[in-house]
Amino acid sequence: MHDHAPAGGIRDSSNRRLLTISLCLTATVMIVQVVGALLTGSLALLADAAHMFTDASALVVALIASAVAARPADDRRTFGYQRAEVFGALINAVILIVLSVLVGVEGIRRLLEPAETEVAGPLMLVVAVIGLIANAVAMWLLSSAQKTSINVRGAYLEVLGDMIGSAAVIIAAIIIVTTGWMPADAIASLLIAVMIIPRAITLLREVFSVLAESAPKNTHVSEIRDHLLAFNGVTSVHDVHVWQLTRGAPVFTAHVKVDPALLATGRSAELLEELQACLTDHFDVAHSTFQIESAAAGECEEAHA
Repeated sequence: MHDHAPAGGIRDSSNRRLLTISLCLTATVMIVQVVGALLTGSLALLADAAHMFTDASALVVALIASAVAARPADDRRTFGYQRAEVFGALINAVILIVLSVLVGVEGIRRLLEPAETEVAGPLMLVVAVIGLIANAVAMWLLSSAQKTSINVRGAYLEVLGDMIGSAAVIIAAIIIVTTGWMPADAIASLLIAVMIIPRAITLLREVFSVLAESAPKNTHVSEIRDHLLAFNGVTSVHDVHVWQLTRGAPVFTAHVKVDPALLATGRSAELLEELQACLTDHFDVAHSTFQIESAAAGECEEAHA
């Protein structure tokens, strides 16, 4: 398959192409900022590079994980490789927290010892402006697609956060150029570090939730049970388990007791299809397993979707 940009312009390209272009922009500017931080001595530029790393790494992890997750299941990995995204996110979150702590410690040290810090304000300003322009271009690219895709919407908001970080660096650079007040760089770096930490913690919480096999967010077992009990012939639902292999890949299992009269009429297969359709349509659960049991004799049948 070949993915060609439609005649409407680059902003009408596929979501994957738009995200890839944004990733290239983000990664390029991140490298420029790291080099700029080394040349200017600006901690704020380094912090902003770390902030942009959060977006770049998330996109890289998603692209790699999507390729790995597409590998078929086998006898040892019966669910396939979908957990690859979770482990990638865990590594990403740990890196973000370490970077934030290092930037925070160095920022506080520079505030306490401002006389020992010299930052090349003009070059810092140039690099920060480049970052702001790149983020503005990325936002422009994603502005149309983010209205219809939740994934692109997430990337759009991440880029918006990067713009705020770049704006903070520009303000700090202007203060340094006009007044020579070096603590402005440390203050900007601390602001950006504070912006990164909540995202890293949220990512860690999501990873731990998946690894602990907790029910997905906004998934209520009682609501699912009530839906299943509403089917004609279903008398009880027990041994309900809901977890997720990775984000957006929930799994559901349950034992369903039904009226023996329904089994006697041979409608068990039809009921199984209806139950599975209920999980798919109402709760977006594509992989469900039901064990049908007779409410009287304990007979059972299994079905997988």
